[in-house]
Amino acid sequence: MYSTLVQSAAVLLAAAMPMVSAQTYTTCNPLEKTCPADSGMGATLSSDFTSGASDDWKVTAGEITYNSQGAGFTVAKHGDAPTIQTKDYFFFGTVEVKMQAAPGTGIVSSIVLESDDLDEIDWEALGGQTSTIETNYFGKGNTATYDRATYPNVDSPQTQTHTYTIDWQKDAITWSIDGNVVRTLEASAAGKYFPQTPMTLRIGIWAGGDPSEPEGTIEWAGGVTDFTKGPFTMYVESVTIKNANPGSSYTYTDTSGSADSIKVGGATSPDTTTSAGHSTTTSKTTSVPPTSTEPGTTTKPTTTTGAGSTGTGTGVTTGTTTGTVTAPGGGSSGTATSTFTTAVTTPSSSVAVPGGTTTPGVSGPSSGATTTGSPAPTNGAVSSVSASGSVVALYGFVAAMVAYVL
Repeated sequence: MYSTLVQSAAVLLAAAMPMVSAQTYTTCNPLEKTCPADSGMGATLSSDFTSGASDDWKVTAGEITYNSQGAGFTVAKHGDAPTIQTKDYFFFGTVEVKMQAAPGTGIVSSIVLESDDLDEIDWEALGGQTSTIETNYFGKGNTATYDRATYPNVDSPQTQTHTYTIDWQKDAITWSIDGNVVRTLEASAAGKYFPQTPMTLRIGIWAGGDPSEPEGTIEWAGGVTDFTKGPFTMYVESVTIKNANPGSSYTYTDTSGSADSIKVGGATSPDTTTSAGHSTTTSKTTSVPPTSTEPGTTTKPTTTTGAGSTGTGTGVTTGTTTGTVTAPGGGSSGTATSTFTTAVTTPSSSVAVPGGTTTPGVSGPSSGATTTGSPAPTNGAVSSVSASGSVVALYGFVAAMVAYVL
């Protein structure tokens, strides 16, 4: 019985593909010809659609509305298929979407990761299925078989907002609902059809049950859509993307479609967050040009800047170490508060952030790769050390003054 159901589902999916392909397309397939480089995404994109639209996205079909529930995607009549897409690409990482799927027989709410060579990773919620959602994937546009989908349980996806996560790494993909893993795909199991090239995120809604669709599509979507019972609306509250290989561009160096063939241009590791509605970007840039002080050690004069605050003014310590670290003062007005300077000595074997070709899925450069750029950000470590050193310097200064007065 189970095998019969699987075979039937495969037949229905095969018939449904024409409409699905209309939403999952490529304007230039690098497996067939040389294509322009894809624009790269920073380390993190975060969009809160309850605040409005975001400049990080483009509308590729229809109209999107915004309110306290987030971005609204509505099918009201034949042909409606509102869709948005990230302007930039990401290369492995995690995608988290807080979504309430649309109700309605035949209505399909979709979360799709899609690459230029038609690698694809999906969530699809059918409006008539109130207790399940579909996961799926494709590699290089291969539709020879339709046995890749699974249907994990989810509580009332059309009336409740759930967090749908795809953790896409070089060795495996996991799909999670509200933090609970519902599917894992190992790269070794998928073989050459494992999705592994830079993706955009596409979110949209369409009527698979539109009477004009092929019979197989309508059956897969759950039946004919009655538009008089609409409109049917999907809401997306927020989206967070964490890019495992941030850079300014991604280039296919050959026609293999393998992850190793992708060149990451301008590789960086910024801490960048973009909020929808305001299109604001908060970045933390750490510049660490090393200067040698003695064998085996490096003093790193470090300046850290953060949005809303800049550090000026210095305090000086005395001692045997050399070099300075300027720690910014806090405050949203942009004025400095309590900034001191102290020396920090660290081992010279610090790890550098790759700035040229990198190996995807790993934090460091590939073997033999040429890398340029700044050393890795310290994630607050230098600032905390400098703050401690500054306190020591301050106490030493106060003690000296007291001794002088006495």
